[in-house]
Amino acid sequence: MKKKVGTNKKRKRLRNLLLTVALIFVTVCIYCIYQYKNGLSEASNGKYKDDQKTFDEFHGTEPQFGEANILLIGSDSRGEEHARSDTLMIAHYNQNTRSMKVASIMRDMYVDIPGHGKQKINAAFAFGGPELVRKTIKENLDVDINYYAIVDFEGFSKIVDIVAPNGIKVDIPYEMSYGLGMTLHPGKQTLHGDKLLGYVRFRHDRLSDFGRVERQLEVVSKVKEQAVSVHNLVNLPKILGVADPYIDTNVDTRTILSIGKGLIAGKSKKMESIRIPVQDSYVDETVDVGAVLKIDFEKNKQVLKDFLVSTEDESNNSQ
Repeated sequence: MKKKVGTNKKRKRLRNLLLTVALIFVTVCIYCIYQYKNGLSEASNGKYKDDQKTFDEFHGTEPQFGEANILLIGSDSRGEEHARSDTLMIAHYNQNTRSMKVASIMRDMYVDIPGHGKQKINAAFAFGGPELVRKTIKENLDVDINYYAIVDFEGFSKIVDIVAPNGIKVDIPYEMSYGLGMTLHPGKQTLHGDKLLGYVRFRHDRLSDFGRVERQLEVVSKVKEQAVSVHNLVNLPKILGVADPYIDTNVDTRTILSIGKGLIAGKSKKMESIRIPVQDSYVDETVDVGAVLKIDFEKNKQVLKDFLVSTEDESNNSQ
């Protein structure tokens, strides 16, 4: 009799445990759905609400050895049917070291675009979307791209304000106003949304596009630090909801979650960055398509290859 009573108690405890787990699971699902829809409600009708239907099919290679190269494209179409890319980066993620590196590609690089001849590299996006950008990078810099993500700048400020609700701290070296529709005054300050977008897009100074690329890499690094916080882990469904209409990507949900989990686990790792072309590897020239950067392709291919490949020390430090 005692044995039967004990067995019944165990069954009751097991049933209660299963019910509790089920309740928690349902609660989390409801919370995620609510947060995601809440994020969607804060986003307007972005141009990329239908992922992978805006552009031609993307033929990225399969990731190898836990490492992936993601093509990041910033688009600022003002009604043009075929807008050029405003920002072009390669984000490299290594799931073994839980680290991310970013290479920023100067948009005025003079390259061979398959089927279109010599052009500035930012024209590839206008001619053939992310797939032609992938082909152009492979042909000129010999880098295999696995995924792509296109960000519409209209949603940049909304996304950043959720990821970094307290803003991003920057040190503005001089007044920035031309072409921005606003004035950013010099000095150390915290920027939100539209003002942060103006900061990363300003290029009318003595450094021209080089200064803009430096600011972009600075902000990407600081936003990444904010993104791996506990606050954003809780708000991830809402962030995805806000971002969805403004981002076109072929990165599947499982990969996004895997990368997010890895970055949170390795959040103490500083994001490395590089600009292509590197210093002393290019000359300024004016050709039929305007002012361009003619680069030393062999030097830049080698530098980029060395940057993207994980070293033995990095792998050992991750263990």
